[in-house]
Amino acid sequence: MTLERSFRLLWVVVLASLAICAISCGTHQRGPSKFSQKLVILGFDGMDPALLDRGMKEGRLPNLSALARRGGSYQLATTHSPESPTAWASFATGVNPGKHNIYDFLVRDTSTYLPDLGMVKVTPPKFLFNYFPIAKPKIESIRGGTSFWVTAGRAGVRSDILTVPVTFPPEDVPEGELLSGLPLPDIRRTMGTFYYFATDLSRYEEGNTEFGGILKRLVFEGDAATSELVGPPNPVVRQRIDAIRGKGPTLSETDRAAIAELQATADVRVPFTVRWDRGAKTAAIDLDGQTISLRQGEWSTWIHLTFKINMLVRVHGMLQMLLMNAGNELQLYMSPVNFEPGNPPTPMSYPSGFSGDLAGQLGDYRTLGWAEATWPLNEGRMDEKTFMDDLMVAFDDRARVILNRVDRKDWDLLVGVIESTDRVQHMMWRLIDPKHPMYDAALAAKYGDSIDRVYKRADDFVGEVVKRIGPDVPVMIVSDHGFHSWRKAVNLNTWLVQQGYMTLQGQQPGEKRLIDLFGGGTFWENVDWSRTRAYAMGIGQIYFNLRGREARGIVSPGAEAKALADDLSAKLLTMRDPDDGSPIIRAVYKRDDIYSGEYLQDASELQVGMHDGYRVSWQTTLGGSPQGIVYPNMKKWSADHGGYDYAITAGVLVSNRPVGAASPRIIDIAPTVLKFFGVTVPGDIDGKPLF
Repeated sequence: MTLERSFRLLWVVVLASLAICAISCGTHQRGPSKFSQKLVILGFDGMDPALLDRGMKEGRLPNLSALARRGGSYQLATTHSPESPTAWASFATGVNPGKHNIYDFLVRDTSTYLPDLGMVKVTPPKFLFNYFPIAKPKIESIRGGTSFWVTAGRAGVRSDILTVPVTFPPEDVPEGELLSGLPLPDIRRTMGTFYYFATDLSRYEEGNTEFGGILKRLVFEGDAATSELVGPPNPVVRQRIDAIRGKGPTLSETDRAAIAELQATADVRVPFTVRWDRGAKTAAIDLDGQTISLRQGEWSTWIHLTFKINMLVRVHGMLQMLLMNAGNELQLYMSPVNFEPGNPPTPMSYPSGFSGDLAGQLGDYRTLGWAEATWPLNEGRMDEKTFMDDLMVAFDDRARVILNRVDRKDWDLLVGVIESTDRVQHMMWRLIDPKHPMYDAALAAKYGDSIDRVYKRADDFVGEVVKRIGPDVPVMIVSDHGFHSWRKAVNLNTWLVQQGYMTLQGQQPGEKRLIDLFGGGTFWENVDWSRTRAYAMGIGQIYFNLRGREARGIVSPGAEAKALADDLSAKLLTMRDPDDGSPIIRAVYKRDDIYSGEYLQDASELQVGMHDGYRVSWQTTLGGSPQGIVYPNMKKWSADHGGYDYAITAGVLVSNRPVGAASPRIIDIAPTVLKFFGVTVPGDIDGKPLF
């Protein structure tokens, strides 16, 4: 090989390397504004109108009350279904989901029926000779429509868009800066895989939790124990596995053995050692060439890690550790491995260097779209105090990013979203609802004010923003949906089986875990598709097994599908709680009645809206059909919004400028912004300007 060809190959390798997908190009300097006006929109995910109204009436939210006195406080109609991705996508685009294609957290492959995380499509990287990178991974948003900040930017509006959900991967924003929010994943491409290492874990507890955790038992020899941190999937190994599976549906014993051997190395792992001083209740963790010394109850700073795919490719991330216990037992928590903002494995901002510039100004900050530790609390590996302490740090991380850009002042439009209001309600609602099966009077006495504390934090933040921008700048406070207590879980697929709409064969399917989703596990393994007409997946979505769409569809489009929709809708409304006869389903919405647009074919045929107190089970969201239809929700994740009737799950709008509409909707925000700046509102937008 000539020297010239060698350099060409090296250049290809460098350009395609996973490790340099986010070359810092510096925050671009914006010129003077074309506009005399400014507008600020602050989003608080899940802020509930009833709780907000109560807090304002009791005088605990003075800054929000001050805004409302100048303008107003309103319920903000949400989307079908009232899920964060769906609602925030409608917020950004001003259109119904039929025009932006985000219906749920999950989507399904109609050829395999397998679920996958919605919002993004990932094309894996390619390697020459299973070693040299020749094509970097490609991540594309499946969201359609045009964000109002893009339309406004084309007209010269300078914007900062900060951690708004459904902004990953980042889009190019003319005259703007954007820091991605949900579904920005962790380094494992999940919504937040946490790690828990402990001496008191039994061998039966080790492994992957139902939702988002890896548990490992620590065995000490003297004062030292070794373990390993499971990092990102190894794309080289995944490519080799896919190549074998691509040989056909029937594999030889040799091929199956080769896949099994490769799966043992499917993830990049980093070994570490824990050295435990029982008397001092301290531990030192040797990880990736660093030693982190912690006292019991102490958090580490951010620890930067390098995961080696091979000699040419590196992936960078960062995590924090908490030494939960170092007395009679040792318990070590590690956070999900966040993207390193200065060197992410794929761009997480626009321009690509913006995320690193923020870290240079602020220090490290959480980049994970789902920034709060809901999963370890739900799995019983974290207590309420630790969860709340950590949640407040997550809130402040988002707040200081927003305040940093507020102070810069070289913007016309600033939009920032904080999601801690949503997470605290998911996890702590059980302590304000005595009817919830997980209500605990002792815990309620200690932590029953947790939700109020976060609302107060939000109010303080609003006050700080107003102080910095001045009282005359229009401010809109927006939430995407409200909240409901989740007292009982409902297995929709099990009900479909009992009613004859879904048919199983063989033994009862086992329970599904989130790792099955991300790891390409087996789904629907006992479903007889030749006799199944409908199936449930996601949060309240019911799909028909349509002929010509699903690979083994049996329901003909047209008259047969319409008759099935009518029949199934009517029967769903008769579903009753076997304990007291209470109705479970408040409304059933048919696809063509609530959606319109070019993505209509991707919507489920039916959207179920449940009464307060009931939500589809976690197993339903993953396509499971365990025994029993209704059972108490014994998880700390005790409140929700997805799967409830949108008509009773409105969000909030507080504005220091009066709103003309009597019943504002989340799809009205986008055209309101465009009209405010004198930008022509596109004709395909469904919303109407509010002022």
